[in-house]
Order: sequence, then structure tokens, then C-alpha cells
Amino acid sequence: MSPTLATASLAPRFIQRFHADAAAARAELVAGLCIPRATIAPKWFYDALGSRLFDAITELPEYTATRTEAGILAAQREAIAAALGSGRTLVDLGAGNCEKAGRLFATLRPARYVAVDISVDFLRLALDGLQREHPRLEMLGVGLDFSHALELPTEVGDEPRTLFYPGSSIGNFTPEAALAFLRRARTGSPGSNLLVGVDLVKDRRVLEAAYDDALGVTAAFNLNVLRHVNRVLGSDFELADWRHVALFNEGASRIEMHLEARRSCVVTWPGGVRRFAAGERIHSENSCKYTIEAFDALLHDAGYADKRCWTDPQRSFAVFAAA
Repeated sequence: MSPTLATASLAPRFIQRFHADAAAARAELVAGLCIPRATIAPKWFYDALGSRLFDAITELPEYTATRTEAGILAAQREAIAAALGSGRTLVDLGAGNCEKAGRLFATLRPARYVAVDISVDFLRLALDGLQREHPRLEMLGVGLDFSHALELPTEVGDEPRTLFYPGSSIGNFTPEAALAFLRRARTGSPGSNLLVGVDLVKDRRVLEAAYDDALGVTAAFNLNVLRHVNRVLGSDFELADWRHVALFNEGASRIEMHLEARRSCVVTWPGGVRRFAAGERIHSENSCKYTIEAFDALLHDAGYADKRCWTDPQRSFAVFAAA
């Protein structure tokens, strides 16, 4: 047991390593809006309302990834425990409400739990509740933007780790960026195991419905990014000028989400302006879909070995374990 964390067994500790830089955030948004094919990074989805909308998306009948992954983890818990071992530090990347990792505690019996998200403010309530359920398990919340670097604080300790990256979030990276991320994860935590959820290629109609549901929740989630950008950048996007578009790019094997201008419009912000023609789009998210063979090859190229894979009966989602 790490002496640094020994006193934290009855209450979670929190470390904020990510500190927002307002000027840098505005510069990043301006850069994305000013290129010929405008973009807004998907991290801007997750303000308070966006996070609640995403939770609602996971309950929709069209969006099955979250439920399918949970079913695989439950059905294969003994095989997963055998592949990964127990008593390690469980590092939950993009922990959110921590529910997915919490369901693994009985399976992996972690020595400590480390929840990583961009801000510990999102983790406090979740970890406080989880600590009450598991009063003897050491817990640490880390505020970290791990999309560019996975440098965990020394308080995590140097015991063997299992890195848990669920929810097909790996699909938000391009395959090249996913490879770089997996390499950073391996070299940044030598000797660590990996447990990752991956959404698989399936029928176009099924994929597109999952990102363009009948109730319009995903559309609201996508449009809400403009409200967030208005607050951060001081811009004047009018939501009524835009509509949600989700399509499967078969050549790139990915769902793409866009915001499409319903009419010609002008968007301004302090020191800048961008004119959009009717039908012009802002690219807001990619969600890459893999075959089992393609993701296995990605893990191999990243330096992982002893790979295992489990899927649901329909082979719509996969959970990979690797060492």
C-alpha cells in the first residue's frame, strides 16, 4: 500500500492537474472555426447540460453501445479477471460518473481506484458515493486531460495497474491518434494491463440511427456545443440557424457528426467573424468503428501482447484485454 494514499482509505482524495486556460481555449476555438472546413473539438460537448444529455443518450433504444458493453463485462467477468489478474490499481480513464468501473470492483478486486477525468469537479459527487459503498478501498480523483499526455501523478503509486477505457471512447480518436494514445498509455504505465471497449462496424442504418435518434436527444447534444462555444468564445451562434447531421463515412469507417447551416449566416466573436453559406458544415465529432481484426492489429502495433477479446452474440461491440 502506498504510504501517500494510506490515510485516504475512508475518503477519496482529489488532485487537479488540468487547469483551464481561457485565452488558449478561445484561440483553439477560433482556429477551428476559421479553417475552410470548420471544426469544433468534441471535448466542448461536455458542459453541465451536455454531460446530462449524453447520459440520456445512453438510455435511448437506438444507442446500444453502453448497455452492450455492460452486458459483456458482466457475462465475461471470470474470464476478464483471469486475463487481467486482481489486486492492481484500477485507473479509470474518462471516469465520468464512475459507474462502469464500480461494477468491476467485485471482479478485479482492485487495491485502489483512480478516477481520471478532465476536471475533478465532475468526480467529487460520484467518488463520494462510491466511497460509501466501498469504505475500505482507496480512491483518488485526478483532473487530467489525458488526450495529449497520460502522465499520472506520483500519488497514484507505482504498483501494477489496469487501465480501463470503456464506452468506445477510443473511437473519438482517428486510428493514427488512437495508436499514439495506446503507445503513450503503455509507455507511461510500464507493465500495465489494458481493458478497453470498442464499437464494431455494423449496418449503416443501425449506426446512423444511434447518432440520430427519433427523440432528437443526440441532435440537442450536438447543438448544445454551440451554446457552450458562445459562452467560452463570446460568439453569437443562433441555434435555430443550424441542424444536426450524422452520417457513416464508410471509407474512413467512422460516424461523423456535423452541424449544418440551415441558411446563410454570419457568426461573430470579439476580434473575429465567419460567414457560413447555407449547407456548410461544422465537423463536431468522429466515432471510429473497428473490426475485431483491425483493433487487434492496432493493439499489436502499440506494443500490447496477450490480447483477449469478448463480444456480444451479435458482434456489435467488443471488449479487449491486453498486457
